[in-house]
Parts: sequence; structure tokens; C-alpha cells
Amino acid sequence: MSDKDYTNNEEEEIVEGTVEDTTKEEKKDKDKKDDDEYEKVCTICHRPESTAGKMVDLPNNITVCNDCMQRSFDAMTSGQYDLSQLLNNPNVQIFNMGDMEEQIPKKQKLKKKKEAADVVPLVDINNLPAPHKIKANLDEYIIGQEHAKKAMSVAVYNHYKRVATNTMDDIEIEKSNMLMIGPTGSGKTYLVKTLAKLLDVPLAITDATSLTEAGYIGDDIESVVSKLLAAADNDVEKAEQGIIFIDEIDKIAKKKNSSQRDVSGESVQQGMLKLLEGSDVEVPVGANSKNAMVPLTTINTRNILFICGGAFPDLDGIIQERLMKQSAIGFGADLKDKYKEDPNILDKVTLEDLRNFGMIPEFLGRLPVVVTLQGLGEEMLVSILKEPKNAILKQYQKLLALDEVQLEFNDEALHAIAKRAMKRDTGARALRAIIEEFMLDIMYEIPKDDNIGKVTITKEYIEGTGGPIIKLRTQNVESIATKGKSENE
Repeated sequence: MSDKDYTNNEEEEIVEGTVEDTTKEEKKDKDKKDDDEYEKVCTICHRPESTAGKMVDLPNNITVCNDCMQRSFDAMTSGQYDLSQLLNNPNVQIFNMGDMEEQIPKKQKLKKKKEAADVVPLVDINNLPAPHKIKANLDEYIIGQEHAKKAMSVAVYNHYKRVATNTMDDIEIEKSNMLMIGPTGSGKTYLVKTLAKLLDVPLAITDATSLTEAGYIGDDIESVVSKLLAAADNDVEKAEQGIIFIDEIDKIAKKKNSSQRDVSGESVQQGMLKLLEGSDVEVPVGANSKNAMVPLTTINTRNILFICGGAFPDLDGIIQERLMKQSAIGFGADLKDKYKEDPNILDKVTLEDLRNFGMIPEFLGRLPVVVTLQGLGEEMLVSILKEPKNAILKQYQKLLALDEVQLEFNDEALHAIAKRAMKRDTGARALRAIIEEFMLDIMYEIPKDDNIGKVTITKEYIEGTGGPIIKLRTQNVESIATKGKSENE
């Protein structure tokens, strides 16, 4: 090998070494920049820098607050124990301080707060979409529920106008927290998700079934705010302008005829009052309950929009009972079964009905906007299948288009799917489960045969009395699939 080859090899090694060093330095600078965005947390007491004050930096990225450092010095200088004999104690072990470096995970570190003048509202009042534009955007994804979409558009618009102006004068605008009532699968959660996506604000979705009074097994009430903080990447300013959706709110209704303490019912409602109204609350960072090993931070819930939703089973019976009591006696009296089959019975709900269900008046008073959603009928389910931007049928058509196969559904097939979904009584959620059932064989068989160019789903295939219509790429004549569910029977 010539001297020139040695020289080239040495130059390549130098270049590779330089690139590796540069990469390491860039990574180190990036990690340092990321660490600068987050507050330091005391390794001993787990308090953040905003609460404990300036930290003392030790080797291996260990930080200790002044209080813990002073207690350590006091313990060493008190003279109660001879430190020279410390290692002779069999109960004392030497540990590596480097192991403490990753003791506090990143999800439990807070982003540094900005100065008051630098805090910018997440939604600019000049760019805030008007209620009719919000509803128009919701119409692209959600079928029906016109009254609910209109009420939520106005409530969200007014709330973020209030956040953006931040009380410019002595007139303080109250919060527009919402209570959504509707059967399962009617679109409560999907409405909230679409709203948060449109406004580009942090959203935390939680359910009330796991919430208990402080001190009992279960999630603390403040954990709903800690989930919003996690959704905002531990940025307190961002989280204080987000949306919290609490599902299954009917599960914390006051228990009837109970002799024991209601730790997951009325007590939870009372504990949530300060959250809904707007106050400074201490929430655990990166955990569902407060304990000594989890750092705490203070969040003001004044500008957080709370939306509570629930199916409220048997509420329609309470409404019917009230309406029948109001009916008069005589020729002008209402028929006894007038309200029994009323599909819009939830529209007639009042606060009195919700109190009889088990919700306390103080809780209902902090949810001024009550929105009702109707159950989904056959025509509405058919529209849900094909009309929204991300309709279920469009999703499967896209999947088969990747295999260069065209997928179509007859109108009769769509109505057959909707009828089967109504029998399951789980709303729009049943649609996907039904489609998954009959699309399984098609999704399995199509990749086997490259000649298949088009598949049409028929009513007979949905009902199990026939098969889908398959058109081959080389044929202009449609042929009925020989493999139907009827043969399997």
C-alpha cells in the first residue's frame, strides 16, 4: 500500500472523528437547550424551582434546593452521630450518585414560566373564528345534532373572547362551562375533540368513574388538571387556557339510600366546585395522585373550559314523571303515554330533573350551558357512514385503494348496516364493529388475487344470504362471488 493510500485513510478517519465529535456536541447543546426550557427539580424533596427557589447544582446533574441543603448541613454539624464511624455501620451502604440522575423523569418536569408581559393567549381574538364558522367546521365531521353544535359554538366563542380580553375593564365575564347530556355513541366526545383540534388548544379527556374523595383509593380530583398539564407538554401557561372534558359525569351522582360515606359520588361533586369556578389548585405533575415523590405545581383554572358529559340513564323517566304530573285533568289533559315514546324527551330536561337524578345544585350552578344530544336514527347512521370527511366507508375505500381495488356500497347495504347498529343500541360506535365483521374476509382475500379490480358490498352480504359483487380487472362483466357466508353455513 502506498503512502498516498495511508494519507487518504488517515484523512477519512479524521473526518469521521470530526463528524462524530460535531454530532455529540450538537446533541449535547440540544439536550442543554431542552433542559433550559424546564424548571429544575430538587432531587430530595421533588419541589420545582418556582416553589423552592434557586437550586444548588451538584455533579451528575443533581440539583438540591436551599432548604434541603441547609437541613443536610444541620444534620452533619449537630454532632449527634460520629461520621467517621459511618462506614462501620452494617446498615449503611455506598451508592453511586450517578444513579440519581434519572430519578426524576422528564414528564415530571415543568416548563419555565414566562414573564407576565410575555404571556400570549393561545387563541388570538382577531383570528378567533365566529360561531357560524365553528359550526360549519363541525358540520364537516359531525352529522346531525344541530342544536348541540350551535350551542357549543357560541359557548366556546364567548369563552375564548373572555380569555383573550382578560377583563379589560371592571366588568368580569363568567365562564361558560358546559354539561352535555346524550345517549352513548351520540357524539359527545367526538364533538369536543373536533372543537379542540379546530382551535388548536390543549385537550384532556378523562372520566369521572375513577375519581374519589381525597384520601381514598382512586384518582384525586386534581388529576383531571394534571392530565391537561401533560397534554400541554408541562407548560403551565398553555394548560391554563385549555379544555378539560370529563366523561361519565353521571357516575358521580349522589347515591340514594346509602348509609355509607359517598366518597365517589356527592363528595367528588363538592370537591370539583373550586375547579369549575376557577381557583389556584395544587396538582401532581406526571401522576394521578399527590404523594411525597411527585412534584406539585399550582395551576389557575379560571381560564380552563370544563365540559362535562354523560349518558344519564333513566333521566328520561324522571322527565316523563315530571311532565305527567303537570298535565291537567279533564278534556284538555295529555294522554298518559304522550311522552313515553317521545324521541326528543331529553330536550325538555330541567335542573330539577338533574337534581332528582343525583347532581347537587352547587355543581349544576357552575355548568350554566346545558346541551342535549339526540339518539341516532337509521337515516342519521347512514349519513354518518358516508358523509363526514373521515367517514368509516372512506377509510376502508382508502385502505383498498392502496391495493388498487375499488370499494363500493349499495344504498340497501348501508341501510342494512344501520339497522343492525340500532339493534346493538350503542350509537355510532356499533357501525365500525359491524363493518369490521364483514370486511374481515374481504381484506384477507383481496391481497391474494391481483385480478380483483372492484368489490361492491350488497345487502345480501350484510344479512348473510349472499356474497359481495366482484369485478375482475380483465372482465367487463360482473360476477357474483362464489364464496359467500351462505356457503360457510
